[in-house]
Amino acid sequence: MNRTLDVATSLFATLARMGGGLRVERLGERPLKPLEVYEFEGCPYCRKVREVLTALDLEAVIYPCPKGGTRFRSVVRERGGKEQFPYLVDPNSGKAMYESSDIIRYICAAYGTGSVPWLYSGPLFDATSALASAWRLGAGVQVTPSKAPAQPLELWSFEASPYCRIARETLCSLEIPYRLHNVGKSSPSREAFVERSGKMQVPFLADPNTQVEMFESADIVHYLQATYGAP
Repeated sequence: MNRTLDVATSLFATLARMGGGLRVERLGERPLKPLEVYEFEGCPYCRKVREVLTALDLEAVIYPCPKGGTRFRSVVRERGGKEQFPYLVDPNSGKAMYESSDIIRYICAAYGTGSVPWLYSGPLFDATSALASAWRLGAGVQVTPSKAPAQPLELWSFEASPYCRIARETLCSLEIPYRLHNVGKSSPSREAFVERSGKMQVPFLADPNTQVEMFESADIVHYLQATYGAP
């Protein structure tokens, strides 16, 4: 996709969600281990869960499951009985579940204040999430042939950022697992991120397989495609 069109449609996707996945809400207990989420970027129901992960400042290991993917879709089928997304595994409690609304209620009860913030519930949430996906013209939906990394990558991001979305879509289409560090506005995690990276700018990618670290979504996309895209 042309870079200007790519950024513009990603911005429109952000605007469609009216602030969803932008800032951190009131937080509850913090999990000892990151959550595990099987999902794909272009799915509107998966977006709902990712937005709440940002709102609750939760880290997660993301296992991308784009359509046509072969690495992690079978894992979901084996564990849950069907290929349906999103699929959450919480290693802190042993719970695993489908259905975005059930996942959101669970993580808000476990790691929020107990109630689901108004921005993340109701039919308007579903409708605007679907509109956001429509704006992206199929990005982050289909698999692209790739080489699997030996270790998951790391990405500092927050859901509403149009530039972070572009980087996440590439990770998704290449089926590259990564640890998602959410640093939404008002996030208590931002201070540690700035100490690590030197400035408050996202997306920020770290690849432990090559020791490469970088900002800038366009550079990240180029690096991922050059390093892990199949010839």
